[in-house]
Amino acid sequence: VQLVESGGGSVQAGGSLRLSCAASGYMYCMGWFRQAPGKEREGVAAADLGGGRENYADSVKGRFTVSHSQDTAKNTVTVYLEMNNLKPEDTGMYYCAARVSRCSVDPLRRAPYGNWGQGTQVTVS
Repeated sequence: VQLVESGGGSVQAGGSLRLSCAASGYMYCMGWFRQAPGKEREGVAAADLGGGRENYADSVKGRFTVSHSQDTAKNTVTVYLEMNNLKPEDTGMYYCAARVSRCSVDPLRRAPYGNWGQGTQVTVS
C-alpha cells in the first residue's frame, strides 16, 4: 500500500484546509492522525471504505469531516480530511494511514494501521 498526502499549509485561526491522501493497494480502513511537537501521535478521524460510519476524535467533532472516493478499476482510493474552524491546537504533522481490517475496532488507535504516508504539515496561527 502506498500513501501520499497533500494539502497542508498555514492558515489563520478560524480558517479551513482540505487534506488529501492518495492510496493504492488493498485496505479497508483509512485514518488521519496528527502529531504536534513533543506530543504523541493521535488519531483524528477514520473512514471505513466498506461503508461503515466515520469516526472522529472528540476534539475535532463538528469541525472536521472525513470522506473518500474510490476507483475500483484502478484499485485506488483518495481520502479527504476537510478541516474547518481551525484552531492553533490543530497545528501538527498530519499523517494518512491504512489498514486491512475494518474501522469497527479501535479506529483511532495507531497500532492496527500498518501503512503510513510521509505526512503533511498544518500550521494554525
